[in-house]
Amino acid sequence: MEQIQRKLAEYTASLYNEFIQLQQLQDESNPDFVVEVVSLFFEDSERLLNELAKTLNQTNVDFKKLDAHVHQLKGSSSSIGAQRVQRVCISFRNYCDDRNVEGCLKCLQQIKIEYTVVKNKLETLFKLEKQFVDAGGSFPVV
Repeated sequence: MEQIQRKLAEYTASLYNEFIQLQQLQDESNPDFVVEVVSLFFEDSERLLNELAKTLNQTNVDFKKLDAHVHQLKGSSSSIGAQRVQRVCISFRNYCDDRNVEGCLKCLQQIKIEYTVVKNKLETLFKLEKQFVDAGGSFPVV
């Protein structure tokens, strides 16, 4: 149990900047708040990534539509603290403004990488939290 608690604390500390503000919104009246918000972020992001790829594969790229999708992804990334995804979205929007398909394609690939990293980190965090609770641990009520 102590080993799980230590591992959870270390992992949570490594996510501090990306995620801690969202965790602070969770309380005992809604203990699944963070998992629910992050699950919605995953669903929304995957839909948006597919839309971005589909839009960029068109013969005549609709940069206004592309920018709207990137803007949405930037906002949702910001709301859960996925700062690296958010930063790439800013560059992506600049390429949309310049109507630069090649730059947009590079940003899409970078967003996919950053999204996968944050998704893996959050899924690992949730698994560690579950192990901790399953082992009899509890989180302090804030």
